[in-house]
Amino acid sequence: MNQQYRLVSFSSDAVTTPHPAPSWIETIGAQASPAELAVPAGLSGAAWELDLEEAQLNSLRALLREDTAAGQASLLVPPALRGSRRSLIVTDVDSTLIEQEVIEMLAAHAGREAEVAAVTERAMRGELDFAQSLHHRVQALAGLPVSLIEEVAADVVPTAGARELIAAAHAGGHKVGAVSGGFIQVLEPLAEALGLDHAHANVLGVRDGVLTGTVEGPVVDRAAKAAALRRWCAADDIEAQRTIGLGDGANDIDLLTVAGLGVGVEPKPALRSVADGVLGLRRLDTVAAALGWDA
Repeated sequence: MNQQYRLVSFSSDAVTTPHPAPSWIETIGAQASPAELAVPAGLSGAAWELDLEEAQLNSLRALLREDTAAGQASLLVPPALRGSRRSLIVTDVDSTLIEQEVIEMLAAHAGREAEVAAVTERAMRGELDFAQSLHHRVQALAGLPVSLIEEVAADVVPTAGARELIAAAHAGGHKVGAVSGGFIQVLEPLAEALGLDHAHANVLGVRDGVLTGTVEGPVVDRAAKAAALRRWCAADDIEAQRTIGLGDGANDIDLLTVAGLGVGVEPKPALRSVADGVLGLRRLDTVAAALGWDA
């Protein structure tokens, strides 16, 4: 049985190479019709309605994952996310909802940024167990004054288009949550500033005004991120197929595969291989545009 999907492509105006989406449609032999698309400023874009058989769908996903280049974005929106019924966005935080890696910002104050950044990179590529790598990196923070958390939180920069995506979601009655392998002490003020509906992250250990170099409670790993999506779906009475997951690294694999639409934001190869959408450009408002949401 065929299903109707919406294929959306964007390119930065600075990119001169045409987006490959039209060639994908020709390659898989799909019936396509142009669709209306509100394109964010500074980008070019196009959308098509496609009636896809299962084999065509699988081929299109493979082409999207392989061929979406830097400065381009491609999203394959499933039937369940069409229409006005309420949906839920669940996004990773570091290098997804925000531009930075918070643990590296904290480690810079201990003079160990390069060491911590190297471990973070390996963990995001899936080369290290995330929980073990987190404990190792957090140890580098031991002895830092807790006041640094507020300083770092104040320096966090939301990714371009993040505010627009959240505003568009709320304008349509949708919900937005953030789940992070980072730290709740940074995420909570960010969630308040951005108006997020849900937030969940690790808790940094603090004693006598300094960081202990430990994490309190279970680590928020890839399984915990998927569990947060399911928990918030239940709380908001939203079906899992009507969710959008955003992430950048291997720790987000379960989140993206559980979501109805999994979007990799400049994703590492391990995450790209499971994504339904690839943002080769850092513009989260492209997700709202692809879904047909207006702020």
